[in-house]
Amino acid sequence: MGALEDNLPTMAMISMQVLYAAMALLNRAALVKGMSPRVFIFYRQTIATLVISPVAYFTRKRSNTPSMGFKCFLLIFITAFIGVTLNQTMYFEGLYLASSSIASATSNLIPAVTFMTAAIMGLEQINIKTLSSAAKIIGTTFCVGGAICMALLRGPKLFISSLQLPQSNSQLLQFLGVDNTWLLGCLCLFASSCCWSLWLILQVPATARYPDHLSLSAWMCFLSMLQSGTIALFMEPDPASWNLTSSLELTCCFFSGVLGSGVQFFVQSWCISRRGPFYAAMFTPLATVLTTVFACIFLHEQLYVGSLLGATAVIIGLYVVLWGKSQELKSKLDPISATYPVKMPHEEINDQIDLEQPLLTNNSNNASNN
Repeated sequence: MGALEDNLPTMAMISMQVLYAAMALLNRAALVKGMSPRVFIFYRQTIATLVISPVAYFTRKRSNTPSMGFKCFLLIFITAFIGVTLNQTMYFEGLYLASSSIASATSNLIPAVTFMTAAIMGLEQINIKTLSSAAKIIGTTFCVGGAICMALLRGPKLFISSLQLPQSNSQLLQFLGVDNTWLLGCLCLFASSCCWSLWLILQVPATARYPDHLSLSAWMCFLSMLQSGTIALFMEPDPASWNLTSSLELTCCFFSGVLGSGVQFFVQSWCISRRGPFYAAMFTPLATVLTTVFACIFLHEQLYVGSLLGATAVIIGLYVVLWGKSQELKSKLDPISATYPVKMPHEEINDQIDLEQPLLTNNSNNASNN
C-alpha cells in the first residue's frame, strides 16, 4: 500500500497529460467541423465557473475572508483577460490554423518565455558566471529556436493529412487577408504562450492582494466568462453560431470545462503539494508526445520533419531550463557546496524546496485553470 501511495503523484500526472492530449484532439476536431472558437471559450469558462465557484464558496475560511478593493478587482480583471480570455482566444485560433501537435509542443515554451519576461522585469536573477543561469539561457535559446523551426522549417511531410480546413471559420484569417495558415497559427500559439507567461507573473501581485487561491480562481473564471462572452457577442452576431449542433461540440464544452478546468485544478494542486511544481513541470513534454501520436493516428494530421525537429529542440530546451532552475534552488539552500544538509532526509528536503521555491511564482498551481 505504501508503494502505491508513493506512486500516486506519478500516476496522477501521467493521467493529466493524457487528459491534455485528449482535450487537444477533441477541441481540434470540433473546430475543424465548424464550431466557433469564441463561442467555445465562452461555454468552457461558463462551465468552469459553475464547477469551481461552489467549491470555492463552501471551502473558503469564513474568518479569513480577504477583502477586495477596486485596485485588487482591476488587477484580477486584467489578469483574467490576459491569462484566460486573450490566452485561450489565441490558443484556439492557433489550434485551428496549425495543428493539435504543434499547439501541444508550443505549450512547452511557457517556462522559457516566463523566464525571459521575468528577467526583463527584474523578477529573475541572471548571473552568466553560474552554471544554472547559463543553462537557463541556453535552454531558452533552444526553446525559441525550436519554435521558429516549427513555424518556418516545415520540410517534407511524414504523413498525409485528410483534414481540410473550412477557411470561412477563421475570421482572423479573413481579416488579415493572408494565405499562410500554418505560419499565422504558429504565431497565434506563440502569442498564447506569451500571454500565459505574463499571466503567471501577474499572479504574484494578484495573490499578494487576494491570497485565497480557490476564490481567486473562481473570480478569474467568472470574469473571463464575461469577457469571452462580450467578445463572442461582438464577433459572432449570428445566433446560429451559438448552437451546439453535434454531440462532439457538446462533449468538448463539458469535457474542457469540467475535466480541463475543474478536476485538473484539484489533481494538479494535490500533486504540487506532494512533490512540488518542478516535479509537475517535468511531465509537460509527455502531453506533446501523446498528442502528436494520437493526432497522426486518429486525425491523420500532417507531420513535418521540421516540426518534429523543432518540437524536439523545444523539449530539450525545457528540460535544460528546469535543470538550471533546480541547480539554482540547490545553490540558494547551500551557496557553498550546493548540496543539501545532512541532518534531514534527502527526499523530504526535496519536497520542501519545491514547495517553498517554485519555478517562478508560488502560484503555479493556478495555471491549470487555463
